[in-house]
Amino acid sequence: MTFWCETALLPSGLASRVLLTAVDGRFTAVEPDTDPGAATVLRGLVIPGLANCHSHAFHRALRGRTQTERGTFWTWREQMYAVAAALTPDTYYDLAKAVYGEMLLAGITAVGEFHYLHHAPGGRRYDDPNAMGAALIAAARDVGIRIALLDTCYVAGGIDRPLNEVQQRFSDGDATAWASRVAGLSGGDDVVIGAAAHSIRGVPQDQLGAVASAFPDVPLHIHLSEQVAENEASLAAYGRTPTQVLDEAGFLSGRTSAVHATHLTSVDVGLLGSSATYSCFCPTTERDLADGIGPSVQLRDAGSPLTLGSDSHAIIDLFEEMRAVELDERLATQERGHWSAPELLKAATTDGHRSLGFPDAGTIAPGSRADLVAVDVQSVRTAGTGGGGETVVFAAAAADVTDVVSSGRHVVAGRRHLAIDVPRAFASALEKVLAD
Repeated sequence: MTFWCETALLPSGLASRVLLTAVDGRFTAVEPDTDPGAATVLRGLVIPGLANCHSHAFHRALRGRTQTERGTFWTWREQMYAVAAALTPDTYYDLAKAVYGEMLLAGITAVGEFHYLHHAPGGRRYDDPNAMGAALIAAARDVGIRIALLDTCYVAGGIDRPLNEVQQRFSDGDATAWASRVAGLSGGDDVVIGAAAHSIRGVPQDQLGAVASAFPDVPLHIHLSEQVAENEASLAAYGRTPTQVLDEAGFLSGRTSAVHATHLTSVDVGLLGSSATYSCFCPTTERDLADGIGPSVQLRDAGSPLTLGSDSHAIIDLFEEMRAVELDERLATQERGHWSAPELLKAATTDGHRSLGFPDAGTIAPGSRADLVAVDVQSVRTAGTGGGGETVVFAAAAADVTDVVSSGRHVVAGRRHLAIDVPRAFASALEKVLAD
């Protein structure tokens, strides 16, 4: 396959009239100042594919349905549990296929699916104990997005608290049984089987080390200090912050992603930075759930790379997630200019893909995965903004994505997914899920 880009963002900067050759899903040649010939033409500014590093696909069913009452993360969680209680492998496949299709329309070519909805109601095992995970993998493959299935250990309802009725679906009983089930999952070039602990609330302190060591060569993710209540419970039970608990369990490292990392002490920031643990911020969810604003600048300066996710999918727009990191920091400090466009693009591309186990993605260069996102730089949002990296980060939106190439496959053209009618797929999937 060959693609010709009007303008492309290469590792060396912006380049014009770039001819790209892809073989077996990877770039083999990148040639600026070249005529298109018979290549597929991509107009506007072409950037590498984006990585959505934290997704709960089934949360998409809540969009537009949780905003009418006052409450907190904890009241929202009860609404989320109602959706979790209704899903089957078939309906989860249908919903995830629509969600992943929406991600591709937004320029996302890899997703980290934080997967803890494992079993049937009451914790009953399906005939295939990984039926729900297999549904997610199949949905991703069928729409053309790579997936890191971050299979999540979730065995407690809180520190020293039993699981509730819905949480029974999440649990394997203990970390050993969880690891045994996960070992039955198969990955591939387009699928990474990663590991996760839900949180220090969902995995007791004495089992965190077992989760961290079960699969030592794969990405390792965890929710961290999203809520003040989690910190308070940790201090009461362990005399340590959640970050300190993870550090003592050997959980923090360069393959680990701490999701949210919102309410941290200076000691916590130092531990995450010195271990090179990724900090995965999900600003649109963190503001939707009234979580708070995390210390992104302090984490970056301490050595913790930033990545981004859309989490609950209140919106799926990595451009919004990028600029929200900077804009939230402005709100918190009453100052501007903390994050540059190149830094935020790096978080959304190379660092994001690396944190999901796809280190050969996120850049337009020979040997890299052939992922491309064409952004309209003459839309009502982007016209007159310069058409470079500042435009992408601080002006563009998911609606400005016109074309997407994922692993050399042209999956979105003219703002339409070529294999699935995404709005119709959502209507069908949600009708089934919400009816239950």
